[in-house]
Amino acid sequence: MKLSIVIPVYNERATLEEIVNRVRAVDLTVNPNRDNPLFQGPLPIEREIVIVDDGSTDGTRDILAAWQQERCADMRIIFHARNGGKGAALRTGFEHASGDLIIVQDADLEYDPRDYVKLLEPILEGRSPVVYGSRFLGGPRAAMSLSHTFGNKLLTVLTNLLYGTSLSDMETCYKCFRRDVIADMPLRSRRFEIEPELTAKILKRGFTIYEVPISYNGRAFHEGKKITWRDGFTALRTLVKYRFVD
Repeated sequence: MKLSIVIPVYNERATLEEIVNRVRAVDLTVNPNRDNPLFQGPLPIEREIVIVDDGSTDGTRDILAAWQQERCADMRIIFHARNGGKGAALRTGFEHASGDLIIVQDADLEYDPRDYVKLLEPILEGRSPVVYGSRFLGGPRAAMSLSHTFGNKLLTVLTNLLYGTSLSDMETCYKCFRRDVIADMPLRSRRFEIEPELTAKILKRGFTIYEVPISYNGRAFHEGKKITWRDGFTALRTLVKYRFVD
């Protein structure tokens, strides 16, 4: 079993090396439910790190170019000539990912890779082919700003109303799924609206999304956070659009 960890990167020189070190340090030996006859012991999972640099200008590309020269066996690095947005970077990452399973990992330090096993277990146990890590199910987290909390909850409620589900955190970065879930899925978003587009199309194809609690250490705008209130309105339009258009 192979896991592709797709990391979109834009101007993250300060945190890039640390997040990659954390990803590499995670023990991916999963112990699925013993009642499942498919698994009779610990399941080691091979990892592949797919990094897509989305036109960084702060020195991030120099770090990645050096890693590329080292020909790291567990890493694939792709460069965009210019900035296209998180959605564009993720689409490129998905195209280059070769794993049976895929996890989305932001390049900052808001999300903790030690939560990977929580995300993988429900898939490996056959409970659901898609698992989201929720920041609102009681896991440890730094206080999120009121505006971001309100925006996240509003978009999640709208998702539930439009698609007949009961998610607690649609906008989470930690989305984990089997490769076949998105194998033939046409993704069009270029910026942060990739989150609602993915969710909408996963739900419209009849997949159930399983949620697990994760930790979260949010950062502020002065620390490099890029999503703004404008992206919230774009996400809202995206949810409505893909309810009626594929």
